[in-house]
Amino acid sequence: MALRSETLHISGIRCERCVNRLAAALRGHEGLESANANLMGQVTVEFDDEQTSRDELVTAMAKSGFREI
Repeated sequence: MALRSETLHISGIRCERCVNRLAAALRGHEGLESANANLMGQVTVEFDDEQTSRDELVTAMAKSGFREI
């Protein structure tokens, strides 16, 4: 298990409801250990890079309307 941590800059996070929608988009994603978002669009993810990748996490967020900037 190789944990990796990254902070992504995501557009579309404007309120607490957006944060909850983002959490729902990532919930249950295999390999994701933790995710924290703030209203400034910073999302810090910690994941096992043997089970998932940064790109897979970004794709999961994009499916819910959030884009990396």
